[in-house]
Amino acid sequence: MYARTELMNLEKVSEELTEKQVCRKSHHPDHIKKDLTNRLNRIEGQIRGIKGMVDRDVYCDDIITQLSATQSALNSVAKVLLQGHLKGCVVERITEGDEEVLDELLVTIQKLMRK
Repeated sequence: MYARTELMNLEKVSEELTEKQVCRKSHHPDHIKKDLTNRLNRIEGQIRGIKGMVDRDVYCDDIITQLSATQSALNSVAKVLLQGHLKGCVVERITEGDEEVLDELLVTIQKLMRK
C-alpha cells in the first residue's frame, strides 16, 4: 500500500512539474554529445534492422533477441544521461537553492524503473 501511495504522489508531482516546466537546456560536453549521438545512431540502425526482420518474417525468437539488445542499448543511453543530469543539472539547481529538482529526479527515476 505504501508503494502505491508513493507512486500516486510521484505521478501528482510529475503532473505539477509538467504544468510549470520552464525551458531548460542541459550542458553536456561535446564528447558526451558525440557519444550519445553515436549510441543513438546505432540504436536507430538496430530498429531499422528489426523492422526488416519483421518484414522478412524472421523467426520470432531472433527478433525478440534483437529487441532485447536494443532495449539494453537504450538503457545505456539513459544511464549516461542520468549520470550527467545528477552531476550537472541536479547539483547546480540544489546549489542555487532549488530543491524542487529532487521531486523531479524522483519522477524521472520512477519512469526509468517502469521499464
